[in-house]
Amino acid sequence: MTVSGYAHDVLVSAEWAAAHLDDPAVRFVEVDVDTTAYDQSHIPGAVAWSWTSQLSDGVRRDIATRDDFSELLSQSGIGHQTTIVLYGDNNNWFAAWAYWQLKLYGVEQVKLLNGGRKYWLDHNLPLSTDVPSHPATGVKLPDPDFALRAFRDDILPRLGDPGLALVDVRSPAEFRGEVIAPPGMTETAQRGGHIPGAASIPWAQTVREDGTFKDTGALTELYGSNGITADRDVIAYCRIGERSSHSWFVLHELLGFERVRNYDGSWTEWGSMVGVPIEREG
Repeated sequence: MTVSGYAHDVLVSAEWAAAHLDDPAVRFVEVDVDTTAYDQSHIPGAVAWSWTSQLSDGVRRDIATRDDFSELLSQSGIGHQTTIVLYGDNNNWFAAWAYWQLKLYGVEQVKLLNGGRKYWLDHNLPLSTDVPSHPATGVKLPDPDFALRAFRDDILPRLGDPGLALVDVRSPAEFRGEVIAPPGMTETAQRGGHIPGAASIPWAQTVREDGTFKDTGALTELYGSNGITADRDVIAYCRIGERSSHSWFVLHELLGFERVRNYDGSWTEWGSMVGVPIEREG
């Protein structure tokens, strides 16, 4: 079944997924931090997308272009009528990033698997090592709409504006400026700290121990107690945009905040820019 109780119908349960493994109208897509995880095992019939090469433009440090993303969907056997179910490791970090990009390109029939790869493995659900192939669909995406995307110039002129709420979803150590990047991560910045006025609400506080999302009551309390409410312009950021996509998903899709955007430039951009202020604790 799909997961109810949220503002939008954007989550499917593991039980629903298991019942739709052979549904030709559904395409499961795995997007992992560890790009080797898919080869070890994956949901039967799922295809893999690499965040490092297929979902980003490495030359421009940007999201995938319209042509590249259209080709990726086409080669994955995804057409305009296909329901895309995304999932991945680290509680759906990069699955949420792929979800956010698909929304920029106007794709409506896309959902996340609640609990992601962790929940699926922990519950001993069906796995495969077979890599499927699908006939190309020739799908073409429209030009992106960046209404859900924030840029540095959306933030810098509004620092101190009470109508703007910044959500830093990184770890507390990153927020305090004690570390610039988590262990094993190569993307970094010149300085540690956070954007002035940002609230520290780590992405991990939005999920339960089993990887599924907390209910709306708990999520509303989490953000509201930190001053993040639906009547403000909310911008989430992390280090490279994937963890903030996860928190954007919670705020925009699960809680129904209409004025929330993801700043995917995040700390790798802000922490290296000349002439912009930062705050640091400790």
